[in-house]
Amino acid sequence: MPIKNHQYNSILREYDARRLKSHREAMARREEVYLKIPRLKEIDDAIAHGSVQSAKLSLSGSPEALSSLREKNNALSAEKGALLVAHGYPEDYLKPKYFCPDCSDTGFIGREKCHCFQQAIVDLLYSQANVRQAIEKENFDTFSYAYYPDDYIEESVKTPPREHMHHVVARAKEFIADFDTKPGNLLIYGNTGVGKTFLTNCIARELIFSGHTVIYLTAFELFDILERRKFTRQTEQEEEYSEAADQFTHIRDCDLLIIDDLGTELNNTFISSQLYQCINERLLGKKATIISTNFSIDQLKNNYSERIFSRITGNYTVLKIVGEDIRLRKKLF
Repeated sequence: MPIKNHQYNSILREYDARRLKSHREAMARREEVYLKIPRLKEIDDAIAHGSVQSAKLSLSGSPEALSSLREKNNALSAEKGALLVAHGYPEDYLKPKYFCPDCSDTGFIGREKCHCFQQAIVDLLYSQANVRQAIEKENFDTFSYAYYPDDYIEESVKTPPREHMHHVVARAKEFIADFDTKPGNLLIYGNTGVGKTFLTNCIARELIFSGHTVIYLTAFELFDILERRKFTRQTEQEEEYSEAADQFTHIRDCDLLIIDDLGTELNNTFISSQLYQCINERLLGKKATIISTNFSIDQLKNNYSERIFSRITGNYTVLKIVGEDIRLRKKLF
């Protein structure tokens, strides 16, 4: 994933800061526990001494002594864990708590970039800091069915909005659970303010936290990138062309592309052709896409080409969200 040196270095500095923070916090927990359980410091000192002895024995070639020392260290580690649990601490309380346990906040697994590093590059290239902030607030833990009425039947779905929303969320969670084995696509539609973006943020958070690269773009942002890639002259505006080309590569290849608010862009022949290309290439590459829109199914059919409508309806799970504008309901609660 080509990025500029200063961008790459800024990501590495962030990883250094994360590791430093986690180790400082671990040291503070260690000092706290040593005061309450002095035996733990004795164990840690003995394990550290044993590690030095183990290194020496490895060089001298004494397998029996080395095996005996390893057994002793294992017994000390077991005693350490038991002491922590007996005093009400988790067994791993003294270990650093990494943001990404897969790479221990190094950004790499072996020589390969970790999934978290790949996502950091995507976040930087697409200025997705606002998405990171949104998914901390808008996720399945903070989701509430209370904003969906249950005192009337919504004719379009034949059930109360709250009951129907339970069905929609269940389908969204199936999409997440099947993501690696049966990649699919979602079309989420409904009136303004019924929670479409909130639901896509819930899905995005789960997939980012499970190691997948996610790009979140409004329809306007997507087509701006596609337009710059198409019409910027490579010879005259090399840097801008290269940036747009790199962004298109990520849009095509990321694990999940979210296109929010389809229909808010100024539609024309160029937009339709670019949307079809984007959707089609991701389908061919078996890459998942979520599209959210205020348009009804009929409006999608009337506003986009038959090819686009056919690709969406034939390859996407369609989820309609019904109810009232949640922002207005929140003011009434």
